[in-house]
Amino acid sequence: MSTEQGSNSNYRRTLGTTALTAVGLGSIIGSGWLFGAERAAALAGPAAILAWVIGAVVALTIALTYTELGSMFPKAGGMVRYGQFSHGSLAGYMAAWANWIAIVSVIPGEATASIQYMSSWDFSWAENLYDGKELTGTGLALASILVVFYFFLNWFAITLFAKTNNAITVFKVVVPVLTAGALMFAHFDTSNITDHGGFAPNGWSAVFSAVAVAGIVWAFNGFQSPLNMAAEARNPGKSLPKAVIGSILIALVIYIALQVAFLMAVPAQDLTASGGWNALGYKSPLADLSIAWGLNWLALLLYADAFVSPSGTGMIYAATTSRMIHGVQENGHLPKVFGKVDPKTGVPKPALLLNLVISFIFLAVFRGWGSIAEIVGVATVISYITGPVAVMSLRRIAPGMKRPVRLKAMPVIAPIAMIFGSLVMYWARWPLTGKVIFIMAIGLPIWAWYELRKPWAELKPHLMAGAWMVAYLLVMAFVSWAGGEEFGGKGYLAPGWDIVVVALIAVAFYFWGVKSAWRNPTLVQVEKEMTELAESEGGADESDGRSEPSLAKS
Repeated sequence: MSTEQGSNSNYRRTLGTTALTAVGLGSIIGSGWLFGAERAAALAGPAAILAWVIGAVVALTIALTYTELGSMFPKAGGMVRYGQFSHGSLAGYMAAWANWIAIVSVIPGEATASIQYMSSWDFSWAENLYDGKELTGTGLALASILVVFYFFLNWFAITLFAKTNNAITVFKVVVPVLTAGALMFAHFDTSNITDHGGFAPNGWSAVFSAVAVAGIVWAFNGFQSPLNMAAEARNPGKSLPKAVIGSILIALVIYIALQVAFLMAVPAQDLTASGGWNALGYKSPLADLSIAWGLNWLALLLYADAFVSPSGTGMIYAATTSRMIHGVQENGHLPKVFGKVDPKTGVPKPALLLNLVISFIFLAVFRGWGSIAEIVGVATVISYITGPVAVMSLRRIAPGMKRPVRLKAMPVIAPIAMIFGSLVMYWARWPLTGKVIFIMAIGLPIWAWYELRKPWAELKPHLMAGAWMVAYLLVMAFVSWAGGEEFGGKGYLAPGWDIVVVALIAVAFYFWGVKSAWRNPTLVQVEKEMTELAESEGGADESDGRSEPSLAKS
């Protein structure tokens, strides 16, 4: 039996640990590995290796907060719901909007990545697909076809999605590993680490900025895909945390190997001629290096994988974003039609169509992979901050709820995750932080349409509980504007002290957020659903037939 009610009961619990890990890993390894190594190196030089480690630590810390939430609420579109459960409609809607913006924009981003790689083919028509900054009209048309293809694969059944994704994920893992090994074997110039400005030619601030805007946050953001498909997990209490944590760690190893291979494979003359790491301008970075060292077979494989990897990720995000739209509708902020799930296929088709339209809009506005990656990175971090606050809030206001995953160290992990998320937002640099926070404000009229018609006595507690999040975004925008010049600010905060200020702000808003939580009607309703589910199953978790060890519990 599903945890969902009404239309949600049409979801099929068919995804086990392996399938969910494939969903997470398949989301993480998309277009990021094709462009991330060069963009990170352009910003941070050889220190880009550390940027990947920092990004993984940030993602893993935040993911730990969400694994408890995901196991508590194995519901479709999980990531857009937790803030609503803990703080009501205002904070819940803002978190959902940020999360949805971050995820739905990945779909056109993956299509854009494929076409950008195609533009380096040795054909005149291919070279005209990308002008060096954004897709041309022809490139945009081809990217649109790819976006339709992603949604087409999700239209028929969740089982078709799972089988297709498992096969694609295997290919997506094998090719990056093979690429890293082949490039290292072909050319491994360690002098690239010490020459051309040294290990950190642009300073340590560039390393931190690379985490936010070089596609690193974009890459690791895929950990949330298993959570958004929790309603289709056979044994969410055990499979979700394994899938989330496992996909991040596997991806980290692959990304570090690719970054090292890229750094060592760049010809010294290219660095000398261009003026260093930040002046590199490869159209298809890994494929161009493969050709430079005579690995034509690898270049052909990369050109093929430039379709497979992004397409696999685009397919996954087409699936997860439709569940997110369903979640927003369940929160009460979209028409009921977007909550309908086809009883024959288990697919929320109206939500799928809505995301297709939005993907076309993003594709038309942001035509380059880099510009989309920047927006996704900051929007993702904004959505992250609700996890640490929500998980500890729910421990305070709903202590009796069943928690299949309950980490003893969560009271320490949660505020650290809040600090990490705030730092990444600050590292993204002004004015990008301000622009994305403005995008967050664009969604408020939708919330207002549904909520401001309610009586003041009913609306007031939602406003009070969500005030911390509104204030947090405004304060972070101000700090980004006034912060260090190395992060695009006015320089009113001295280097080092700006990091301290951001950390203190994060801690202050963390405690405000936890204190603001309340037992709102959505939480009361979901508690009832979970209780009924436990009773119907005799208090036992659904099992996939295998005995699996659980995470540490208290």
